[in-house]
Amino acid sequence: MQPNSNVIANPKSAAEPAVKGPEMNDRDRLNDVLATAKYLTDGLNSAAREASHQQLHQDLMTVLTETHQAARDAFNAMFQFGWYKLEHETQNKLDQAHQQFQNYTAQLPYPNTMQ
Repeated sequence: MQPNSNVIANPKSAAEPAVKGPEMNDRDRLNDVLATAKYLTDGLNSAAREASHQQLHQDLMTVLTETHQAARDAFNAMFQFGWYKLEHETQNKLDQAHQQFQNYTAQLPYPNTMQ
């Protein structure tokens, strides 16, 4: 089986079992940390945006920043261990996506502000 040349990933650890059992392992725990951090940042974004008291807003922004960093750290760890993969896109696909979203700027009330 040839590896997919579009996949960007680090190799998995040789100690990782080929077949996973029902027990939680480090990958499961780290994946749970990442999912929880994503969930928390969604809620904290809303809370910070709607906070009516300045000090509460500042406290929420601090926690939001720390939670975003925790999510980033979890992602980086998963990627480092080979548990998170990215796919390389061709320049043609990137150009198509750019053109698609560039066309959306015509629908904005101030189209000249998005360049």
